[in-house]
Amino acid sequence: MTSNPDRLPIRYTQQESQPQPQPQQAFKPHPTARYYARRVRDSFTTRVTKTLCAIFLSLLLVVGIVFFILWLSLRPHRPRFHIVDFTVPGLAQPSGFEKVQITFNVTARNSNEHIGIYYDSMVGSVFYKDQQIGSTPLKDPFYQESKTTTIVYGTFGAATLTVNSNRWNDFMNARQQGTVVFRLEITSVIRFKVSTWDSKHHKVHVSCDVAVGPDGLILPAWKNRRCPVYFS
Repeated sequence: MTSNPDRLPIRYTQQESQPQPQPQQAFKPHPTARYYARRVRDSFTTRVTKTLCAIFLSLLLVVGIVFFILWLSLRPHRPRFHIVDFTVPGLAQPSGFEKVQITFNVTARNSNEHIGIYYDSMVGSVFYKDQQIGSTPLKDPFYQESKTTTIVYGTFGAATLTVNSNRWNDFMNARQQGTVVFRLEITSVIRFKVSTWDSKHHKVHVSCDVAVGPDGLILPAWKNRRCPVYFS
């Protein structure tokens, strides 16, 4: 056999000529019935645990919502006061301070559902420029049912007002400007009644700013205005 002068001779080593050994695969034992039983048992335990946790959290959420609704429905709200009328009849008279009189009408609203309010004695005071010029008892102790409105009338007469000629001149000066501003304050001690349970005592303060015109009658802009209420 003639050799091709254009082909290069190829030399095979002994290592390349011998077949390479194949790597051996690790032996994997086949799962047994006990293995499958343990897997099924673990899976069932996990599902039961998750179900019990979900039920517990759902019950906890429902109980929390129920208690929140009960708290909202049974949480007492402060009574609401509105100034309805306020009159200084003798304001148009230069010497009216000799027979000065102030009358007013306030409504007290219990807006609570199923919660009553016990009022101790109620006292009213009237102020002018932050100076008290009179005070008088308004109502004896009473009980107010839920969702009801109580009308509170009051009159400050010459015996309960400390208005001298100088103070009356202040009224006259403000009257010439068209507006005389007073502040009516009502104080009492109340207790909330929820079914058979009574709350602790709360001292309630009602502050009603009110203005009258030159004729001594309440100005329309101040009529039926809500009065701030706070506890102490």
